[in-house]
Amino acid sequence: MLRRTFIASTAAAVALPQVVSAQSATFDPTPQMVRIKKSYNVGELLILPRSYYLYFVTEKGMAMRYGVGVGRAGLEFTGSATIGAKKEWPTWRPTNEMIERDPSAYARFVGNTDAQPGGPGNPLGARALYLFQGGRDTYFRIHGTTAPKSIGRSVSNGCIRMLNTHVEDLYKRVPIGTKVTVV
Repeated sequence: MLRRTFIASTAAAVALPQVVSAQSATFDPTPQMVRIKKSYNVGELLILPRSYYLYFVTEKGMAMRYGVGVGRAGLEFTGSATIGAKKEWPTWRPTNEMIERDPSAYARFVGNTDAQPGGPGNPLGARALYLFQGGRDTYFRIHGTTAPKSIGRSVSNGCIRMLNTHVEDLYKRVPIGTKVTVV
C-alpha cells in the first residue's frame, strides 16, 4: 500500500465518519456492497475523492462501492451535478484548458477541432457519464480508462475514472438525471 493512499484513506475516514459507516484503510477497487449513511437517497451517486471511492446508493443505508481515479490537485471536481448525457464508446477531445496546460501532450489537437473516435484506445474508455450543472455540461465525466493503474490515484485532469468493466456496470444502473455529489 502506498503511504499516500493510507494517509488519504485515513483522513477521509476521520473527516467523514457520518457518510459511510464502514471504511477500510486498505484501498480495494473491487465493487462491493457497503453500508452508507441512511440520509442518501436510492439512486444517488456519492464520490469521495480522498478515499478513491464512488458509491451508488442501492437502498436506504446500502450502496455499491467502486474504486475510482480522480483529478490531480487543483483539477478536481467538487459539488453537485446531474448526469446529463450517457455515451457508449464516446469520442474524446481534450478541453482547451488541457491543451493550454500541456500543448506537447495534446499537439495533434492544437489549432483544429479533431476528436478521437470511441474505441478501446480512447482515454474515456467504454462508457462515459456526463456531469451537468444547471443544464450545462461541466466537461467533467465519470468514465472508463485505458490506464487501469490510475485507479486509486489522483492523476486525471479532473474526471472520475473507473475500470471499464465497472463503468459498464454503473452505466446500466444509472439513468440520465441521476444526482451526483462529490465531496
